[in-house]
Amino acid sequence: MNAPVRNGLVLVSYGSSGIVEFDDKERIDCKYRRSVGRPVCGDRVTAAGDGPDSSVVSAILPRENEFTRANARLRKQVIAANLDQVLVVVAPEPEPSRDLVERYLVAVHSLGIVPLLVVNKAELLAAHGGKTDGPLGRLDEYRALGYRVLETSCKGAPGTDTLLPALECRTSILVGQSGVGKSSLVNQLLPDLELQTGELSRVTGKGTHTTTTTIMYTLPCSGRLIDSPGVWEYGLWEMNQRELAGGFPEFHPFEADCRFNDCSHRSEPDCQVRAAAESGTIREWRYASYLRLLEQNAQ
Repeated sequence: MNAPVRNGLVLVSYGSSGIVEFDDKERIDCKYRRSVGRPVCGDRVTAAGDGPDSSVVSAILPRENEFTRANARLRKQVIAANLDQVLVVVAPEPEPSRDLVERYLVAVHSLGIVPLLVVNKAELLAAHGGKTDGPLGRLDEYRALGYRVLETSCKGAPGTDTLLPALECRTSILVGQSGVGKSSLVNQLLPDLELQTGELSRVTGKGTHTTTTTIMYTLPCSGRLIDSPGVWEYGLWEMNQRELAGGFPEFHPFEADCRFNDCSHRSEPDCQVRAAAESGTIREWRYASYLRLLEQNAQ
């Protein structure tokens, strides 16, 4: 008799196997066939077999999107799939550099995933509120651009309850530079973190390396949270001009009217994006950030 074939979700992937949660919520450590490829956290797969010793992933189902990081050569490396949103975490300490938020937002846009800006350590915002030359002084402007901006704190008000409605029934991942409090947020959002990690270790029969492995957890609000330690702390991949411009949605209404189809929006004649920036229709600081990212990427 043929082994049953079932659909499932990859919770964690390592080497030539990974933990798959099937539609009936059973979790099994499944092996990967070399001919199928290596699934990543968040992949939907089909697997055949009737037990932990015989379950094999037979197919990786089409991905809605891929979440990537840069490897040592600044090339894209897929670490997760099928996300609904990326939570870009910043904080007053360490204060984000001038173009950090734009670079993160550009990257998320290029992946076809929705970005959400999370300002952690919100209890420190008052001391930085007077600074208007950086991202923390422009939170209302990000909101006006259509970005969802939420403030959180792991030490007091407003807490992390502000995040819960945004996470409900969605698959999310936290990204941000070291020191912004991503681990603290994970611990607050997952009160049973150790219990879930222990369950995954029980399935594999060996320890799960939570400090280096990308893992999908179940949130109390019915959403999923992917924790990938160190993601994006090693830099972002190289992007072409079109990807960079695609990360500035306010450019889109003007790009079609530029004289040249491959306009870089820098110095070409009849560039409508530059004209919109000069007239104030596009925010000057956003256009200036785009030009700096364009220059950095050319180096």
